[in-house]
Amino acid sequence: MPSAVAIRPIAPAATYALRHQVLWPDKPLEYVKLADDHAGHHFGAFRRGELVAVISLFVTGAEARFRKFATRPDCQRQGVGSALLRRTFTEAQRLGARHIWCDARQDSAGFYARFGLRPEGEIFYKGPIPYVRMAGQLQELAGHEADGNPA
Repeated sequence: MPSAVAIRPIAPAATYALRHQVLWPDKPLEYVKLADDHAGHHFGAFRRGELVAVISLFVTGAEARFRKFATRPDCQRQGVGSALLRRTFTEAQRLGARHIWCDARQDSAGFYARFGLRPEGEIFYKGPIPYVRMAGQLQELAGHEADGNPA
């Protein structure tokens, strides 16, 4: 049984190492920093006091976007990312957002679909990696991912 996960706000700089390790290990660390990190809401998932997943949320009016969602490889498929994403949806609603989206790596689209997010638009590329925009209405997303398949 996986140990409990604590999710709490963190500073933007606290996200950088995991963003780099998981998302873009072949790029310089500067590549994972966002110009608007200072305007975001950043959350970390901690297991036994150790940071194992991060996500960054940006809210503008009724629109929310999450970015740089990264879970340490040895902690994937254990519910950590699912818990972090649910917390992000809750926080986006609390901040007044009604719609949420992300640019998802195409190989992760199924994970987001379990939460009720749906693809919008065409596949696009960041370097060699295919992406698709995934989006949904926050009110409609509540209660999704009830099939018990942790991420």
